[in-house]
Amino acid sequence: MAAMAPVLRFAPSPTGLIHIGNARTALLNALVARREGGTFVLRFDDTDAERSRTEYADQTEADLAWLGIAPDVVVRQSDRMELYADAAERLKASGRLYPCYETAEELERRRRIQLSRGQPPIYDRAALALGEADRRQLEEAGRRPHWRFRLEPRVVAWNDHVRGPCHVDCASLSDPVLVREDGSYLYTLPSVVDDIALAVTDVVRGEDHVTNTGVQIQLFEALGAPAPAFGHHNLLTTVSGEGLSKRSGALSLRQLAEDGYEPLAIAALAVLVGSSEAVRPVASLAELGSLVDLAHISRAPAKFDESELDALNARFVHAMPYAVARPRLEDLRIGGGEDFWNAVRANLGRFGDALRWWGVVEGPVAPRIDDPALVATALRLLPPEPWDATTWKLWTDAVRAETGLKGRALFLPLRLALTGLDHGPELAALLPLIGPERVRERLGGEVV
Repeated sequence: MAAMAPVLRFAPSPTGLIHIGNARTALLNALVARREGGTFVLRFDDTDAERSRTEYADQTEADLAWLGIAPDVVVRQSDRMELYADAAERLKASGRLYPCYETAEELERRRRIQLSRGQPPIYDRAALALGEADRRQLEEAGRRPHWRFRLEPRVVAWNDHVRGPCHVDCASLSDPVLVREDGSYLYTLPSVVDDIALAVTDVVRGEDHVTNTGVQIQLFEALGAPAPAFGHHNLLTTVSGEGLSKRSGALSLRQLAEDGYEPLAIAALAVLVGSSEAVRPVASLAELGSLVDLAHISRAPAKFDESELDALNARFVHAMPYAVARPRLEDLRIGGGEDFWNAVRANLGRFGDALRWWGVVEGPVAPRIDDPALVATALRLLPPEPWDATTWKLWTDAVRAETGLKGRALFLPLRLALTGLDHGPELAALLPLIGPERVRERLGGEVV
């Protein structure tokens, strides 16, 4: 990592909802920047005007804020076109950016010929042999050039934060197109220009960009700027190994938030899965940041398992102190205070499940009277008020002594009569919350 305060960036294209795999990249950058006292930049790669949407950019900012990693700086490439035009002109002037006139069909035909001859399907630089008259003739015929970056045929090496020593032989690559026929830019040029302009020190991104890195380092050099350090982490996939897609909306942060997952649970799983650290609850993003070690991220794909998220989320909720839960309970108009929270939290998979158990306390509940004789005896033996945490045992001991019933035969009929359910929080804690009046009515078969 850079010796100076680092600058790291997350650079999504606003063409869909960001998913938990995107969150992995965003979190790694944000947490490292925070830990090292640096800057976290959100850069929207929105030069594709046809597919980019403002609503996706707005949702991305909301998603990052929900995760707790609101950026220090937000920029949009669509606002920075002059920078890219200036860089393109400098590259043209130095001879590194050159015009090409082949159509997609012509390029595909050449590629098939190369493959049939056992040659690598890389661009043959035929456009470099065109003279001024040739180019004029093509343009008069209606052709408009796309512009390729002339790579130096050498090996580009770097020490990757995640993968260690890496290299790309640029002699095996086609000269990449940086500017389309219509004058719009592909990913590479704006990305490098922005990294220079924003003084990005470290680029942490998915391993699908490894080959791009050799090209980009040459582009940094051609623009007279030092390249940042790079780190390429493994990608998050489904359990079956499929990649995640923004366009499908699957596992989007917005959906996960709407489904009631805790942002810290999402963050912990996204960061820790596929690393040397076990996936586990953390108390804060600062603690999670202290666990980030780019050098110990696995090279194998990191698999997202929704059942693992469910289990992790439940652990977060079970450990949540009442002081943290209180304002959220109040927002949901759930009463009962700390006694209720302590009674139900061990039974919650997601925080919103507390509503269900408050409904069991407050009603209405349709009691199930499966053993009328037992329930009638229990009603007659209800202890005097006030009720507290000891009441349940006093009551069931008295019912057991009179009926001879014990275990499931005793407790299940009472639970069904009091809650309408065959499972739930400990009745010793719920009984005082339900209260004597509702208990009597439910034991009498009334829906309350």
